[in-house]
Amino acid sequence: MQEYLFSLLNVVCEMAPYLLLGFLIAGILHVFVPQGFYRKYLSMDNKWAVLWAALLGIPLPLCSCGVIPTAIGLRNEKASKGATASFLIATPQTGIDSILATFSLMGLGFAIIRPVAALVTGVCGGLLVNRLVPEDDAVMSSGASCNVERGNRIWRVLKYACFKMIQDIGGRLVIGLLVAALIQVAIPDEFFLHFGKQPLLQMLVILIVAVPMYICSTGSIPVAAALIMKGLSPGAALVMLMAGPAVNLASILVVRKAMGRRFTLIYLLVIVGFSILFGLLVNGIGITVKPMAAVDSCCASEAMMPGAFKLICAIVLTLLIIFALTMKLFDRFIHKAADPDSAVYTVEGMHCSHCEAAVCRAVEDIPGVESVSASASRNTLTIKGHASEDAIRSAVEKAGYTFKGDRSK
Repeated sequence: MQEYLFSLLNVVCEMAPYLLLGFLIAGILHVFVPQGFYRKYLSMDNKWAVLWAALLGIPLPLCSCGVIPTAIGLRNEKASKGATASFLIATPQTGIDSILATFSLMGLGFAIIRPVAALVTGVCGGLLVNRLVPEDDAVMSSGASCNVERGNRIWRVLKYACFKMIQDIGGRLVIGLLVAALIQVAIPDEFFLHFGKQPLLQMLVILIVAVPMYICSTGSIPVAAALIMKGLSPGAALVMLMAGPAVNLASILVVRKAMGRRFTLIYLLVIVGFSILFGLLVNGIGITVKPMAAVDSCCASEAMMPGAFKLICAIVLTLLIIFALTMKLFDRFIHKAADPDSAVYTVEGMHCSHCEAAVCRAVEDIPGVESVSASASRNTLTIKGHASEDAIRSAVEKAGYTFKGDRSK
């Protein structure tokens, strides 16, 4: 147990300064970059829109569930089908927070190759969609962009960076850290060499596991770093970091419904194919991974104690995670008294604050809707007013979510 706790402490302290900085930058991007800025450069039906979509999406801290309503919203704002595909593919693979976290645990080489791979994958996928998917095959959906927020910008940056974003990814980040520390102490060294010296086989195994699952681009980093220490090739680790966050079973179903079958097929094949190509490239050119500090049970307390700055950052990060997740849990189980003029509906498929905003935006312009709020933790949509349930159902389903009807029935 002592060995495990020191391993966990080391991983958290290595990532904490970079995560805090990444969260802050993500908050700045969220508040200070207007949504119209993205629309301006994505509406052209040419290769430049595809390139801009990937470049603009790479630093955004959107996961594979949060990126879908955002991409559909851009599509509704006349973004080209290729630009939409480029944004969908490139954005969830990385973000400013995960780039910095990758540098902290895996070194400069991986911190560079991740956004480069996301850029190339997104651009190639977008160009293929432009060429192979007719305009009519990319189905238009209504209203899936985020609500306009108001108030002091500095407060909004801090609220997003230190609360909302941590609520979105905090649980998966904690799981990733716990699993990474467990891997370090429980799995025998060179475990993955049992697959033989065939990196391609390792990549296929990783794809089978990672593609259907929901994997956070940041939370997967410590797991990938720990697996490399146990014999996983750097290329197979990159496959996990690319394909895992970029796609999951839920996102496949939503993209299929919103964008069409041919679009979805290209989306999947590009992610899987390019993740393998980049994995083979990483193994071929010999990009190495920054070694995580090894744990020696006889002197773990001396070898693993981090510096004061890293320890302070780890404490701050831990407190923020505890607060954000406690409030999320509190919100899930504590129900406010229902307004007699409000109706509460069950909506499934929301995973983060971006999903909540997408659902709210989808229904806020329906005649009869006075105010609207959504909760991903409770799977609820609360609407004040007298809008018809059929209109609400139609708007929610067009935004890519599952409407289950009135919660009180």
